[in-house]
Amino acid sequence: MTIPDLPMKRRRLRAPFRFAAPLLRLDLFAFVLLMLFKLALFDRLVHVPYMDMNGDDRMVAVGTLVLVSFWTLWLPWRGRLLALIALDVALTAIVYCDLVYFRYFQDLITVPVLLQAGQVGELGASIRALLSPGDLWFAADWLLLLPLGCIVLFGKRFRRHRLPRQTAYARSRAERTRIVVRRLLLGLAAFAVGFALVFVPVHKARASWASELFTGNWWNMSLYNVTGVLGFHGYDLYRYADEHWLHGNGVTAAQTAQAKQWFQARGETRRQLDESDPLFGRYRGKNVILIQLEAFQSFVIGQRINGQEVTPNINKLMTSSMYFDNFYHQTAQGRTSDADLAANASLQPMPSGSVFTRFAQHGYDSMARTLKENGYAANAFHAYDGGFWNRNIMYDTLGYDRFYSKNAFVIDEPLGWSLGDKSFFKQATAMMKTQRQPFYSFLISLSSHHPYTLPAKVQTLDVGAFKGTIFGDYLEAVHYVDAAIGEMADELKAAGLWDTSIFMFYGDHDNSIPDWQPFEHFLGRQLSDADRFRILKGVPFLVHLPDDARAGTYHQVGGQLDITPTVLHLLGIPSSDQVMIGTPLVTEQPLPDKRVVFRNGAFTDGRVLYLPAEDGLPEHGKCYRFADGSPLADASGCQAGADEARNELQASDLVVEHDLVPVLHGE
Repeated sequence: MTIPDLPMKRRRLRAPFRFAAPLLRLDLFAFVLLMLFKLALFDRLVHVPYMDMNGDDRMVAVGTLVLVSFWTLWLPWRGRLLALIALDVALTAIVYCDLVYFRYFQDLITVPVLLQAGQVGELGASIRALLSPGDLWFAADWLLLLPLGCIVLFGKRFRRHRLPRQTAYARSRAERTRIVVRRLLLGLAAFAVGFALVFVPVHKARASWASELFTGNWWNMSLYNVTGVLGFHGYDLYRYADEHWLHGNGVTAAQTAQAKQWFQARGETRRQLDESDPLFGRYRGKNVILIQLEAFQSFVIGQRINGQEVTPNINKLMTSSMYFDNFYHQTAQGRTSDADLAANASLQPMPSGSVFTRFAQHGYDSMARTLKENGYAANAFHAYDGGFWNRNIMYDTLGYDRFYSKNAFVIDEPLGWSLGDKSFFKQATAMMKTQRQPFYSFLISLSSHHPYTLPAKVQTLDVGAFKGTIFGDYLEAVHYVDAAIGEMADELKAAGLWDTSIFMFYGDHDNSIPDWQPFEHFLGRQLSDADRFRILKGVPFLVHLPDDARAGTYHQVGGQLDITPTVLHLLGIPSSDQVMIGTPLVTEQPLPDKRVVFRNGAFTDGRVLYLPAEDGLPEHGKCYRFADGSPLADASGCQAGADEARNELQASDLVVEHDLVPVLHGE
């Protein structure tokens, strides 16, 4: 190599690092800018009404990002750059996980949900169905940042290169001290700016429309509307720490008295029905078979596609059974486990996480425990892992004699997540034949689980234009489950259990298909907001009585919380002293002023349907006529019901969170 060639060689070696100089000077700014783009993309993709990012939201987002990263200013430039790259990767992962979770649950991930993270591996197929190629924008900057991080971490020339000059190692102690002080002051200044950017808009919201948001939040997206997605996780972590570590299970005497008064009043309603309704005790001593159908919604009942009935067996069963066509699921983040809690303990789910995983050691007045106290055997059946949703622990708490999980079944019809429902129902019926009577059997189906893909050999419904779509797969799945229900009815008749049992089934939650276009195509009409809510929440509830009595379709409103009170009423078991929210649905006359309350504060009483605003603003709440879904010009007619809905949610939360069932019983 000649001497003139040496400078050229060095310039070529240094060329790849020239871009780093401006990046290092603007590293924190670049981090905030990149993450702000991702937060805006998240907001656009979730697209909750009234929650599009505005100036205050962007201010909170910038402030939150500064609060998360201000401490990097205390590090040398190389450490700061690596820390910001690590923060970018970590926060992007959090935001993207929230996006995928929202697509399925319409909610954000909380700490209690993270404690159920062991279940994520079991959700592989569902998660894959929720991904989109456009999501790659969240990781586009990684194409630059990750190689840069490797160069900074492992590149010898980059480690020796002094960029920028002012961050070079100081030779004198005085100069090192000045650098430390300068970094400390710069970091504190950034913290102060970030705090102000968050505090001002949040304080403004709390001083006006969000005054009770942090003390009585009914939906996590309402918190997101004020705090942003990263701020929400900070608050959720604080809330969890305050609940479990700082203040523990503290509950005031006034709160206990409030809950006791509410549940006593609801118990009095049931007592009056027990004394006045001629159906109380009509089916004393009969077996009870209750089935929870996975993601089974009521809009498919009675429908045809290409001349073929979607649910022919259920349609036939309805001719000799009671069918409630205004019945709704009341689940939240716990989904299937929330439905189980609602149906078997008649309590509302919590706004975050699952009661099954958060409060499995608390006491509940469950159907299984109450029936056992009255001479019944009580067993649960579900052909899946017993630890999923913490069922092994929770079913012991609820008082079942035995939980027949996956290990108790022969997987002779592998389908979807586990055993196909046809074989599951057949094997469960065979087990019931050997049980002492009277018994209570609770079965949880699985074949119609998201993403609903079934093998071609069991697809017997011509879905036409929906073929190959998730909506078409859903119709195929419910058609298969309908066939399984028909076969189970035949099995129960052959076993001599049909005429000695109250047979019931209900859907646990919606199907998590976010696109409304196929719904409208299938139903042949455009759907209003009220229509969509009723379809989203609507699940079937069928009750077959041993003597085929009272067959017909009933239009009064009801929800999953009414199932246990309904069973106890028919069996003649008083429930006025039970800590339950629901009221019996199978009565001679419908209960006047019956109200179904949902976790987000919505409610319906059969006359009106109230949908609270996601952003918490009262003026954005909507009140509809229940009969036709038309909006009422004056929403004040729903205000009293909205207040009662909030009281119900507060009373239930107090009981569940603070383990008040034994307290209210005086134990």
